[in-house]
Amino acid sequence: MSAEEFGTLPDGRAIERVTISGGGLTARIMTFGASLQDLRLEGEDRPLVLGSDQLEDYMGPLRYFGATVGRYANRIAGGRFSLNGRQYQLDRNEAARTCLHGGSQGFGVDVWTLASSTADRAAFTLHQPDGHMGFPGAVEAEVIYRIVDGALEICMQAVCTADCPVSMANHAYFNLDGSADAREHSLRIAAAHYTPVDDHLIPTGEIAPVEGTDFDFRNARPIGEAGYDHNFCLDEGTGLREAAELTGTNGLSLRVETDAPGLQVYDLAHLPEGTRGLNGRSYGPNGGIAMETQNWPDAPNQPNFPEAVVKAGTPYRNLTRLSFHR
Repeated sequence: MSAEEFGTLPDGRAIERVTISGGGLTARIMTFGASLQDLRLEGEDRPLVLGSDQLEDYMGPLRYFGATVGRYANRIAGGRFSLNGRQYQLDRNEAARTCLHGGSQGFGVDVWTLASSTADRAAFTLHQPDGHMGFPGAVEAEVIYRIVDGALEICMQAVCTADCPVSMANHAYFNLDGSADAREHSLRIAAAHYTPVDDHLIPTGEIAPVEGTDFDFRNARPIGEAGYDHNFCLDEGTGLREAAELTGTNGLSLRVETDAPGLQVYDLAHLPEGTRGLNGRSYGPNGGIAMETQNWPDAPNQPNFPEAVVKAGTPYRNLTRLSFHR
């Protein structure tokens, strides 16, 4: 499958986009951030993800929309951690205090190489050198988008030349019914615990039960107005397992399966009103829901969280499967 030019970055680098399809599902992915730029389902008259047809929008309010984020997804407190007797200072790209999504030049805003593509599969690769954004070791990353039996599989992989924390996640925002406010979507999450956060959205270290709180989505219910930018501790299991199910008011459901230990749910509360989107739409606060399969935030600084350090030369892998049901 041939790629098309999607736009040009301010520094002159060209961004390509490729389309894959199968089983009634069509995905468009661009080399900027290896981002899922558009996703359509046959029989639905709207995109299922938020995005834009203008590359410039991804330099502003749509930063990270659909992107493959890393080298470490979500937040690392103070932008620092200790490993093997050495302290590492990372790029602090969030309010000069937090390393968010691998720093200001992390995976989600870098230009990936379209390594190969067929009618239903596209593979992207990225190299970042030792010390990039402060992380130890050079990294070779790959993300493969593949449509299998009408579902979109996203396989994220990385290998580092030194021991290093790694967590990759797809950062798509979903809206299944075209509503202006996705908080009316119903959500079910296979998690009996979540990680509370402080005022800077850094986990406190507590692993708290969801029972009796606004974080209990073990049974499907509307997302509501409680406000979410939190990690849910997915029920333990091996291999690919169901993590969540999101259902629009039109009855269309998205089932998320993963082999990752966590699911970050963000209700997009801070998107500016009037943000330009796909199909000439205008997005605003709470216009979509992110469900990022990942390692737990700030795990390098939290000894009671699942291990997130990947040994040198050992492959990291995160597989996510998105399937739609009426």
